[in-house]
Formats: sequence, C-alpha cells, structure tokens
Amino acid sequence: MADKTLHDLSKAMSDLDFCMLTTGTGRLTSRPMSNNGDVEYDGDSWFYAYDDSAKIRDIEQDPAVGLSFSEGKSLLGKPGIFIGIEGRAELIRDKAQFEAHWTKNLNRWFPQGTDTPGMILIKVHAERIRYWDGEEEGELRP
Repeated sequence: MADKTLHDLSKAMSDLDFCMLTTGTGRLTSRPMSNNGDVEYDGDSWFYAYDDSAKIRDIEQDPAVGLSFSEGKSLLGKPGIFIGIEGRAELIRDKAQFEAHWTKNLNRWFPQGTDTPGMILIKVHAERIRYWDGEEEGELRP
C-alpha cells in the first residue's frame, strides 16, 4: 500500500464537492452531502443539515457514519480517486461553529445564512480513511 498523507488527500478532495453520507440504524442509508469547500482536511469533515431530517435522527441513534467521495475520469481516461471514510458524527448547534465553516454557496439551502432556523452542523471525525487512486491504494488512521 502507498503512503498518502492527510495533506495529499485534502488536495485530492479540493474539487470533490459532494460525497455520500451513510448512516446505519439497522439498515444502511446514504444521501448526498456537500463538503462546502471546507477541505482543510485534518481528519474532520463538516456538513450542514436541518435538525429535523432523518439523517440527524439516525446520527442521534448511532454516530458511526461513512463518507464516500469519488472523482470522475480524467481527460485522458485515467480513473479518478476514490476515498472512503469511516468516522463518528457529532451534532453541533453552536453559532460560532456555523460561522467558522460557512460559505456563501450554502445560502442556496439555508437562505437566512447562519441564522437559518433549525440548522445544524454535522462534524465527522475520521477514524479510518481508505483511498484508491489508479493502481495506488492505502489506508490512514488519523
């Protein structure tokens, strides 16, 4: 296995806006989530959601989650990178944290910005990261 660092993976993730967030409460459920361009990757990923959504209820029951990122083929047809993250989700209701991770693109889903009623921040702390980049693959445990 090759040895990529968290810095290497953050560079690869810089253009990967969406991932699939998977929760498991007896059944696995996945849904697309935007990483909001918050790619200063240190083992944590940040996502905004509404407090009354099914994903929040799932996380409250079991904070173990998975994130799956993938990149399309390059112009030369080389497969893009695939990143799978196993982690634990934390639900954050702190406005200072909302503001610290906010980007203007989020206004599309949260029209009142960081004052949007019912908004919540999901912090996923990675416990295991697997990646496949062409014929190179590896695993990190931050």
